[in-house]
Amino acid sequence: MDVTDQLLAEREIRRRLLDYCRGIDRCDAELVASTYHPDAVDDHGAFQGSGHELARFATEALLEHYEATMHTIGDSIIDFADDTTAYVETYVFADHRAKGDEGELLERFGARYVDRFEQRDGAWRIADRVVVVEWTDTAPITPTRGSGRYVRGLRSRDDIAYRHVPRDPNVPLPRYRDPSD
Repeated sequence: MDVTDQLLAEREIRRRLLDYCRGIDRCDAELVASTYHPDAVDDHGAFQGSGHELARFATEALLEHYEATMHTIGDSIIDFADDTTAYVETYVFADHRAKGDEGELLERFGARYVDRFEQRDGAWRIADRVVVVEWTDTAPITPTRGSGRYVRGLRSRDDIAYRHVPRDPNVPLPRYRDPSD
């Protein structure tokens, strides 16, 4: 693999990682599934099975148990075994906003996605994933005054991130409503 092909492959792999995070946070099972090859396997701790099954399982569970999530990926180390296989380690931080008996909680974890990506039919996708959790933490959320001025993230394809055309300035965007405002 020459340098140009390697850089293009790294860019496509990084995009798949970002698509995965967007799909998880927007609860878009179709987008999450698109980051995996059809026969891919995923070991997510409590879930072990196909990547496509994980897409449905995870998005349904996140919608049921959390008010919002945000997955942020950090550094990725991409090592190519050959022209069609790459071993990828990516640092990830995830925040999950949940309602508990005593108010809202923020569940956080630091982890790594340890993946084998394969290029098949010209597309790089996850063939095998293991999630390695390094730490977890839970803390109460203290509402921030003034948060009602911001656009609210939606957990669907109605989220503003899916709008790829200029928006109509006459159509108001959904706003987050904090009862303390």
